[in-house]
Amino acid sequence: MTEKEKTAPVVSVGADTEQSLNVCNDSITDYNEDGKSLDDYLEEMQKEFLQQLDPSHLKTISMRELYNTVYQSKPPLIDGLLYPGTYIFAGAPKLGKSFLMAQLAYHISTGTPLWNFGVKKGTVLYLALEDDYHRLQERLYRMFGTESADNLYFYVSAGELGNGLDEQLSKFMAEHSDTRLIIVDTLQKVREVGGDNYSYANDYEIITRLKKFADSYGICLLLVHHTRKQNSDDKFDMISGTNGLLGAADGGFILRKEKRTSNSATLEVSGRDQPDQKIYLNRNPETLVWELERTETELWKLPPEPLLENIAGKITNENPEWYGSPTELVEFLGADMKANALTMKLNINAGRLFNEYGISYQNKRCHDGRKVSLTYEQRDDV
Repeated sequence: MTEKEKTAPVVSVGADTEQSLNVCNDSITDYNEDGKSLDDYLEEMQKEFLQQLDPSHLKTISMRELYNTVYQSKPPLIDGLLYPGTYIFAGAPKLGKSFLMAQLAYHISTGTPLWNFGVKKGTVLYLALEDDYHRLQERLYRMFGTESADNLYFYVSAGELGNGLDEQLSKFMAEHSDTRLIIVDTLQKVREVGGDNYSYANDYEIITRLKKFADSYGICLLLVHHTRKQNSDDKFDMISGTNGLLGAADGGFILRKEKRTSNSATLEVSGRDQPDQKIYLNRNPETLVWELERTETELWKLPPEPLLENIAGKITNENPEWYGSPTELVEFLGADMKANALTMKLNINAGRLFNEYGISYQNKRCHDGRKVSLTYEQRDDV
């Protein structure tokens, strides 16, 4: 390793945090890397401060600023199936939704692959609000035997939105910061009591409040709900209530049976950041676990990115860190592109670099110019 490749101590960040370097001394020198004087720099700061005080000022971001920002990455809980965000999981009553919820919770809490999908391990909270602990015990034992999980938590009673639930969930997150999934079974149990429960505005506002909570912690919130009896060409129109529920959510799942007495079912998936899917399932009559029969389409994957593969070949467990300027990074990678184009591409693909290769990318302006770090992270799921 050359001197330029050696790193100063870097505080690395995970995939769910805003990525920035903490190794720079951000003191203002007479000139920054853009060639602006200290007076120009202070004048811009003052102008921006005054704009923020103006209530009519529209805080916009340019396309260049957008590309020059490293945003939080959102690695999936279950590859291609479940992501951070707020999802509606709907199906007819007594169809087996709660058994599938227990299955999702168990697989995520243990990190065990579900069907053909990879799973990232994390703590799970399951609000089983239509059950009691004895029924849960019997159900879980029938499904999984004596294989238990220390980081899968259950609660059979909870407050309503605006009347205790918000505080309960925040308290749990403070005590279990590694939580990745919270299941609310069912949504109706935590809705505020009122005469306007089924208006579009009210449905939209409920999901928006829950989504704000999930997004603030970077977790997945899965809300179990019922479907209408009426059929529809668009299966997601069968979700009970108004379109405001799914409209405010990040996605939805519909579990359906052609015949109630059958052990076969379909699971349809639709989301903002994932392709629509239809999964065919069979319910094991002995364990009541849902087993995969087939998927209608192959799981779509992003095409390989040569730049990320290049980095993964150089940043490894044996050579876990690199730190330097964008120009030095071009030289280190032997890349045939300009330094600003390289860092812009990495800004956009930082989440993918971490999710697929376990390498965190950080980019920050320092007193002596912009600095980049690449760090190989040790992760349980890599």
